[in-house]
Amino acid sequence: MTMNFFRGVMGGQPAGPQPTGAETIHKLCDRVASSTLLEDRRDAVRALKSLSKKYRMEVGTQAMDHLVHILQTDRSDSEILGYALDTLYNIICNDEEEEQDESEDMAAAPPIPVSGKHKNVPVSDENAQKQDEDLGVLFTDKFLGDSENVTLLLTLLEEFDFHVRWPGVKLLTALLKNQCNQVQGVILVSPMGVSRLMDLLADSREVIRNDGLLLLQQLTKGNAAIQKIVAFENAFERLLDIITEEGSSDGGIVVEDCLLLLVNLLKNNSSNQNFFKEGSYIQRMKPWFEVGDDNSGWSAQKVTNLHLMLQLVRVMVSPVNSPGATSSCQKSMYQCGLLQQLCTILMATGVPADILTETINTVSEVIRGSQINQDYFASVNAPSNPPRPAIVVLLMSMVNERQPFVLRCAVLYCFQCFLYKNQKGQGEIVATLLPSTIDANSISAGQLLCGGLFSADSLSNWCAAVALAHALQDNLTQKEQLLRVQLATSLGKPPVSLLQQCTNILSQGDKINRRGSKVQTRVGLLMLLCTWISNCPIAVTHFLHNQENVPFLTGQISENLGEDERLVQGLCALLLGICIYYNDNSLENYTKDKLKQLIEKRIGKENFVEKLGFVTKHELYSRAAQKPQPVFPSPEQMLFDHEFTKLVKELEGVITKAVHKTSEEEKKEEEVKKTLEQHDSIVIQYKDLIRDQDTQIQELREQVSTLSLNSEQMQNQITQQQSQIQQHKDQYNILKLKLGKDSQGLSSSQGEGAHVNGLHSEELSQLREEVEELRRQHALQHTQLSDKDSLINTLRCGAAAAAQTAEGGAGGSDNTELLGEVESLRSRVQAQCAEISQLQTERLELIRRAEAVSSVPASSSESSADTVPVSELESRLAAQTTEAERLKEECRGLREGHAGLEQQLASATSTVAIEQTEKTKLLQEVQESKKEQDDLLMLLADQDQKILNLKQRLRDLGETIDEDEDELDARDQFGEDDDDDDEEEEDEENND
Repeated sequence: MTMNFFRGVMGGQPAGPQPTGAETIHKLCDRVASSTLLEDRRDAVRALKSLSKKYRMEVGTQAMDHLVHILQTDRSDSEILGYALDTLYNIICNDEEEEQDESEDMAAAPPIPVSGKHKNVPVSDENAQKQDEDLGVLFTDKFLGDSENVTLLLTLLEEFDFHVRWPGVKLLTALLKNQCNQVQGVILVSPMGVSRLMDLLADSREVIRNDGLLLLQQLTKGNAAIQKIVAFENAFERLLDIITEEGSSDGGIVVEDCLLLLVNLLKNNSSNQNFFKEGSYIQRMKPWFEVGDDNSGWSAQKVTNLHLMLQLVRVMVSPVNSPGATSSCQKSMYQCGLLQQLCTILMATGVPADILTETINTVSEVIRGSQINQDYFASVNAPSNPPRPAIVVLLMSMVNERQPFVLRCAVLYCFQCFLYKNQKGQGEIVATLLPSTIDANSISAGQLLCGGLFSADSLSNWCAAVALAHALQDNLTQKEQLLRVQLATSLGKPPVSLLQQCTNILSQGDKINRRGSKVQTRVGLLMLLCTWISNCPIAVTHFLHNQENVPFLTGQISENLGEDERLVQGLCALLLGICIYYNDNSLENYTKDKLKQLIEKRIGKENFVEKLGFVTKHELYSRAAQKPQPVFPSPEQMLFDHEFTKLVKELEGVITKAVHKTSEEEKKEEEVKKTLEQHDSIVIQYKDLIRDQDTQIQELREQVSTLSLNSEQMQNQITQQQSQIQQHKDQYNILKLKLGKDSQGLSSSQGEGAHVNGLHSEELSQLREEVEELRRQHALQHTQLSDKDSLINTLRCGAAAAAQTAEGGAGGSDNTELLGEVESLRSRVQAQCAEISQLQTERLELIRRAEAVSSVPASSSESSADTVPVSELESRLAAQTTEAERLKEECRGLREGHAGLEQQLASATSTVAIEQTEKTKLLQEVQESKKEQDDLLMLLADQDQKILNLKQRLRDLGETIDEDEDELDARDQFGEDDDDDDEEEEDEENND
């Protein structure tokens, strides 16, 4: 019966009044809420889906809660989940898309009259779209009223079923489009929320993977935290793999989506940029830019893809990035060959104009500020016959008025980036203008710039003037060199300088083909002149030497001209102000005072400052100051250069002050400056002297520390030698006792001769061993004594160095103790020699006794049996006598060795005494040096006080004093006081 009722609702048109759309949707919502059978609920949700586009308001208002409940309870049925997600997508999404299975869905929907539709009033397309957007935001807010709905949606994305996962991805993308920040916040705090979305890139079904890319694009917009999480979920590797699989630049819309996502992840995100570079992903970008010889017939998709690839390179080297990160990426792009590949596209034929323009901009930022990359770019030649440098070919396009405007702007930006912080390149460009380097058979960059500077096209004039100004930026040498450039204006007339020709065009106006009357040309020439003569007194003198320049400037500033001419007036005021501020007063008629008097009489100081302020108040000035790249909507708005805006900001304040100063203030300021310079030079000298002395004192302290360590080591060695001498004494006493026993044995009866001889032989062997031990000990002592000699020599050098320090007294006491220890050692060695002499005497006594035993009469040969023992005794005594003689000789040699060591000790003692005398003299010199240093410090303190007084006077006169310099002087003064205190403390310690 239930199915029959549902068929009645969904079936053909019964007789009677037809239900409205709202009534039908209300019945379907009741069926979704009350039906117990899953099949009934599924059919009702399917009917809601088919009606959700035509009756978006009614379905969204009545059915959203029921649909969310379906997502929560009917998780087991993928079909009803898919219908519910599609319905939610239709009421939330603002895009006009065709509904899948439209015919099937419409067949299931009941017929509803036109009068029941939501949009029954005809409105314009714009209003309809606005109304749809409002509905999408309204229903998005309602869905996001409970943050658990987004969490539920993330859970459903884990379902592998296509009918659940795909509509879930589309619904989450629509929510992000309508309320990006709110959905991002929920996903960010959801556990594994971003990881679940990253899994979409690994889905084998391309439609889900591709829609997953669109979802991640919306998710990563403007949220650095999510961008970092996505990047560390291996997004770079996956996206680059997809781009490679899809054919790189020849791929389809999927490649475009991947590149857009990469741009989102990297733009203004230094962490991801560093991760991209460290992961060697820059190297994988090189194959994208490989182009063949035939570049005709590029598809629109390939142009789009390559354009995004170039943008991705620019993101990595953008001037807004930190200088360190940009420099590192520029270096990587050169090393992997990416820059070389971009230059190949630059010089290739058949490349579409927009790709060529973007490639020029990309190369510009890859070489900007990188000396290696700039040098490589200077070496690139175009494939022409004869080969021409790429810079020359690009400049030919810039000064050609038939080229597209955006291309000419790109070439100008490339030339500016090539010269940015590149004094070598600036010198090469200026050199092409000098008479000695001009080659009549080839076109140079300088010739092209001069040609563009004086051509009939005002845009060429402006571009050439700005390009030439960049060749002079912050380079005093090239500003002076450019003064040598001479131009031949016409036959029969003498050549004029480039500076003179620029001023002639400004002052003569209509006389030279009316070129000077164009605002864009005049602004370009004025920017060039301001950049040229700023911070270059020689160029200022050359400019003022032309008698017509100053009257022209004052006349331009004093006139009341239209709105367009106010900018020219402001730049003329700036140029005249530069002539005042950087004037070295070498021209008598145009000194600083006379120029200021001229301004006061003909213009008025207040009027002059007001005209000067016209420059910074111009709307195009603010636009040009934002970023280095010259981007203008039309050629007429191309008036200011980015680097020139920096110059104006730097000079406006100082010129205003310079104009308002009187001659007396100027003189006082000059005197104060000269005095400060003199005092600064003296202070610098004293500071250098004090730093040198501090370094010397530190070195001497280190030497004293080394000497103290050596003294401790020597003390330890002396202690060891004392213990060894004590051991030697003990051994000697033992030997003496043994020799006494041997003497008693030799005086015993003759009947015990054999026993005595045997005992004597044994004792003699022990004596021989003791002598060998004494010999080893003697050799050891000789070695130690040699070490003492080397140590004494070291101390002698150390004492000479220590005599130059302020701690001389402490070093002298250490050497006195060392001399005492040497004397003690010498006395101990003498005692040891005496003991060895006594031992030798006792040994001689033993030999004498042995000879007395051998002289026993031969009458003891009463029997033949006693003869053999006597003979054996005699032979043993003879051997012992020989051995005793040998030991005697060795003892004599030991005595001689000890005598030599004693002489060496005496010599060392006398040397130390001499060094002590020299040390005393050096100490006196150190004291005198310290006294001189104290005098210098007193003088320095007086000078610092004078400087402070002078600076106070400058403040009273209204001058601005650099606070950093005051802090530096204060720190130096405190550092000097600390050094004085340290030296006084060291002197007190030495006196103690």
